[in-house]
Amino acid sequence: MAQDKGAKGDLERCFFSKARIEAMEERSHVHQFNEGAVRMTRTLGDLAGLEDMGLHIVRIEPGHETTEHHFHGQDEEFVMILSGRLLARIGEEECEAGPGDVLLFPKNGPAHSMKNIFEEDAVYLMGGTRAPIDVCTYPRLGRVMYRVDGEKSYVDAPHLKKV
Repeated sequence: MAQDKGAKGDLERCFFSKARIEAMEERSHVHQFNEGAVRMTRTLGDLAGLEDMGLHIVRIEPGHETTEHHFHGQDEEFVMILSGRLLARIGEEECEAGPGDVLLFPKNGPAHSMKNIFEEDAVYLMGGTRAPIDVCTYPRLGRVMYRVDGEKSYVDAPHLKKV
């Protein structure tokens, strides 16, 4: 049997029209390990009450990157390009990604990042799981970041010790 909460605001919490999304304020997010990775972000998932998945509309201006080249050990991610183009780096390969293209990243790689090398803004829908514990590896930096229940810490690879 379907649950009928009857609560006012269900439509507002769950439905995001194009006009509503466009009216949302963008927030600038600079990656903690890459000053050139600047994302203008509209976060949707939190507004809808999503707990296990993040969902964002992201705009990347020309010359900016999306993130530091990385992969997650426990989280999975996807990107769908809505407008503009980006140079996608997947592992050590590169390709152009444009409107309608989808990038899917399973747990444990490959490492990925994108850069806007073009003259117009690029916009994409980005989503991913939010495991309570995640290990994110930045292979070009030799760095590993740990996220445990939202708290982040990192260590540079030379300081990692096996037990």
